[in-house]
Amino acid sequence: MSTAPKLAIVGILIFLTAAVSAPFALAGETATASPVDLVRRAVHNEVASNQADTGSRFMFKDLKKTPQLSQTKLLVETQEATAGLVIMQNGRPLSPQEKQAEDARLQNYVQNTSELRKKKKQEKEDAEHTERILKALPDAFLYQRDGTQVGREGLGAPGDELLQLNFRPNPNYNPPSHVEQVLTGMSGHILIDTKQERIAEIDGTLQKEVGFGWGILGHLDPGGRFLVQQADVGDHHWEVTHMELSFTGKVLFVKKLSIHSSDTFSDFHPVPANLTFAQGVDLLKKQAAENHSFNGTVQAENHKETAQSRKKSEATDEADKTLCCDR
Repeated sequence: MSTAPKLAIVGILIFLTAAVSAPFALAGETATASPVDLVRRAVHNEVASNQADTGSRFMFKDLKKTPQLSQTKLLVETQEATAGLVIMQNGRPLSPQEKQAEDARLQNYVQNTSELRKKKKQEKEDAEHTERILKALPDAFLYQRDGTQVGREGLGAPGDELLQLNFRPNPNYNPPSHVEQVLTGMSGHILIDTKQERIAEIDGTLQKEVGFGWGILGHLDPGGRFLVQQADVGDHHWEVTHMELSFTGKVLFVKKLSIHSSDTFSDFHPVPANLTFAQGVDLLKKQAAENHSFNGTVQAENHKETAQSRKKSEATDEADKTLCCDR
């Protein structure tokens, strides 16, 4: 998953191939198509959509939770990389020292072009790994229909039919690299928006121990789970809205691996397509200041309401005492 949360990014050749084919199914075709064909078309559309690069970029909020902390971050997609600014930690605003550290971290990217290039390279590698997983879905699993549900905010497009396909490992699948190895022991379900032919959800759980790097680099324990949800955030632009990761295992047979986290992405707002990283940082700081001002107003109002409520309660108690004494 790239930090500008999209399901996959691919080369121009795939985009050109997609451009000459129909992106959506013909009327009635979903009902008769085989489950694997539906998955293949949805994957094709994910790939084509991400490569099309319509210039649409967004600012949004990420609420990240782990067993150790809860963190709220503002993120903005720029033409260079995704910029992120932490604005709350464990339900409280950042201290002056924490704000200073966040500003210094972002300024390091703005002033140090080599660091920004490293960040962009890492995002590209993450996207390529995601792409490989995504493109393996039609072949890695066997699929079976299991009813439908209706799209809602944060999952698919509101009102669209979401077709559920349960999946289990395909015994004939031979993963081409350690990246796809995790799929060989996973079962779960996938939701496909049948109107737009996009992936609304993938929910998978490891049913057995799975080695990565063919067991040389380490393994993941049974019971590990990942959940990814997507939604139409406006004008047929799809973004990841929720992710959950829960895995344990070992790396190099010695170091314990424990990953437990959830991310909820919300409040998507479009930003200029030609936004630079430095401009993105300025935009984040401006938005953070507005949020701080809004939160301060809310806190002041809450304090005022609490004070008024306390005063009213004291007045009632005093009245009760008077009535008591008059008797």
